Amino acid sequence: MTSESIKGLTHQHIMNTYGRFPVVLDHGEGATLYDPEGRAYIDFTSGIGVAALGYGNQPWAEAVADQAKKLGHVSNLFYTEPPAQLAEILCNRTGESAVFFANGGGEANEGMIKLARKYSFDKYGQGRAAIVTLENSFHGRTITTLKATGQDVFHNYFFPFTEGFRYAPANDLEALKAQDQGDVCAVMVELVQGEGGVLPLEKDYVKALEALCAERDWLLLVDEVQTGVGRTGTLFAFQQYDILPDVVSFAKGIAGGLPMSGILANEKCRDVLGPGMHATTFGANPVCAAAGLVVQEVLSDEFLREVREKGGYLRQGIEALDLPCFGRTRGLGLMIGIEVREGWSNRDLAARLVEEGLLVLTAGPGMRLLPPLVITKDEMDKGLEIVKRALG
Repeated sequence: MTSESIKGLTHQHIMNTYGRFPVVLDHGEGATLYDPEGRAYIDFTSGIGVAALGYGNQPWAEAVADQAKKLGHVSNLFYTEPPAQLAEILCNRTGESAVFFANGGGEANEGMIKLARKYSFDKYGQGRAAIVTLENSFHGRTITTLKATGQDVFHNYFFPFTEGFRYAPANDLEALKAQDQGDVCAVMVELVQGEGGVLPLEKDYVKALEALCAERDWLLLVDEVQTGVGRTGTLFAFQQYDILPDVVSFAKGIAGGLPMSGILANEKCRDVLGPGMHATTFGANPVCAAAGLVVQEVLSDEFLREVREKGGYLRQGIEALDLPCFGRTRGLGLMIGIEVREGWSNRDLAARLVEEGLLVLTAGPGMRLLPPLVITKDEMDKGLEIVKRALG
């Protein structure tokens, strides 16, 4: 099919819930994608942080195919090997104690919220279920995770929302303490606020928050749906903040392109959700887990060091262009935010870049870059040249 016929078929039969760019993608290699007519696009998005290993990765594709031929799905009423192996690796590499596998980021955060409220119910009974999140946060698109999101723009249309969430400004511990009315059970944060604009939290604040949660027996919940699985240059961002969350969610890059997510819990929390308390039909799917094992093989300490170096190179390259529309960059590893100066529209800038052959994302009022972790220097240089040509 041609690009135009694919777009026409999409408009005819798929709900119009996405603000799509007018680009059809057919295949890819590394961090370069191609449309059906063969036009190349440098990818600074990786499917919104999902395609960690880029495109056309042969070990990943072979692992998926081999497992699909062997066993596609049997449910969690039985045991299978790939998720058990993946869980062991995740626990060993993080210091957490146990894993629950799910399918998407919102679902993972729902599980984390349920665990926190049950932990408190088991220990203190009813009436201690409030969760404090941060202003400008984003935690998902279910009814509950929309309410957990600290942005008023998401609190519309779908009434009634799940109650029990309060919001505090980032990096202000006293303001967070003020949200406690004797009924708080947990605090949930993104260490880098992704959809809000790629805004890293201050390390001193995060360490103080960890101590506060321990003092008051609040669970510290860390949403690493976007920051996890090597995106920030360590396996999880919390490892750069020198903390160990009670529960941490993950998704996006965990299976390198297949739908998989989950939560990691520490020893204190690993048994809170027992049989019948939480479940999902497709979670721990062996094909997705087989893909996840390949991702873990790639994400060695040396590879993650290179991710940090690539992030520095890309940020320096953007700032060196000294464009009138862009201010400073920020972020960790290959999770990069770019300030868009007043008078410019991030959506218009993104459209211009896409038209010239560079795929980018927006976040808050700024730009967001989430390239595949395997992106090469040559691909980054080509992307920077497109930025210069399109916006200079």
